Amino acid sequence: MDRSADPPSWRILVVDDEPDLVDVLCATLRYEGWDARGAADGVAAVAAATEWQPHAVVLDMMLPDLDGMEVLSRIHATRPEVRVLFLTARDTVEDRITGLAAGGDDYVTKPFSLAEVVVRLRSLLRRTPVAGPAGPPDGALTLGDLVLDERAREVTRGGEPVELSPTEYALLRYLMEHPRQVLSKAQILDAVWSYDFGGQAHVVELYISYLRKKLDAGRSPMIHTVRGAGYLIKPAR
Repeated sequence: MDRSADPPSWRILVVDDEPDLVDVLCATLRYEGWDARGAADGVAAVAAATEWQPHAVVLDMMLPDLDGMEVLSRIHATRPEVRVLFLTARDTVEDRITGLAAGGDDYVTKPFSLAEVVVRLRSLLRRTPVAGPAGPPDGALTLGDLVLDERAREVTRGGEPVELSPTEYALLRYLMEHPRQVLSKAQILDAVWSYDFGGQAHVVELYISYLRKKLDAGRSPMIHTVRGAGYLIKPAR
């Protein structure tokens, strides 16, 4: 597994009420060269996130005090840039939609492989710079009245700000880097998530729907579905 692009300071908080699972996950992450700490409940997780300021949180959705959604909400209230990988024993589409819509970046279903957790975390953390002061490249991507300012990491449409999660931002940037081109779900997964979702390409559909709701908001649509082929973005008519 390629670790060459990993900064040495990635900090991962593992939150689960199973001590053995926390120990194994932390040991695995430390083997990757990252710094890892554990928390056994939601209150401890929020406190650790505030004090320790992790770059990512591996978060069980079912905790003894606060549920995962509440923990996510409290962490993102002060640190919206933190990546969140949900651990869940529930694998229904509704559960996945709820977690992603609440601001989670990805999820794995119990039981899971440790290698899968590592791959998904690395993918989350590499989407945008999370360590060091270096900023994104100068310039902006413009398509019609849609502007993605890479320096400020801001998106506007018609001069109005559009608030996006890190994953939504990464997806929009990829689409805008290829205007008027049909991009398949496989291409999008590889570019934005950097790994194979094992057939769970519906995550692309979910995030496309999130982007459409935020970008359109009563305006003419910019993201279009090409049946059987994928998606493309072009200026609104």
